[in-house]
Amino acid sequence: MRWDDLFADLAGQLEGGLGAEQAGLVAELTRAERAGIALADRFRAHRGPVRLALTNGELLAADVVDAGQDWVLLSEPPREHLVPLAAVVSASGLSDRVAPDEGPALGRLGMRTALRALARDRQVVRVATAASELIGLVAAVGADHLDLAPVAADTQRPTTGRMTLPLRTVVRISHG
Repeated sequence: MRWDDLFADLAGQLEGGLGAEQAGLVAELTRAERAGIALADRFRAHRGPVRLALTNGELLAADVVDAGQDWVLLSEPPREHLVPLAAVVSASGLSDRVAPDEGPALGRLGMRTALRALARDRQVVRVATAASELIGLVAAVGADHLDLAPVAADTQRPTTGRMTLPLRTVVRISHG
């Protein structure tokens, strides 16, 4: 009888040890998988309200509409805001869900592509940087910059000159 109890006890310890080992392995795999998740993947999976703190000190509370590899599109009726992910200091209200970049083609497009669409459509936009907010038309988009043609406040028509803004300084582009 003592041998049966001893073997049963050893079997229980072995099973318990394997269970703990498997649980530890699952936890480690979960941490490793989480380490590969990009912020863009979380924005792509989230729809609805979020609060963002931006690099210029602005707090933006709006609904996530879409996201790409390096941007998030927010709606705060009647305006929409295109925010480079590099300008996001923190996000609250973002779900834990993840949507890898396998979905619609829009999600794979970069910030420059979205800016070129604004230039093509000749929409008047507000471009916020760390230093100021400028109003104008996106006239051209380069590899690392955009040219903004300022507009007259009363006519919304371009005035003379262009302002060149490095993309790394852009915090938010709004229209509407």
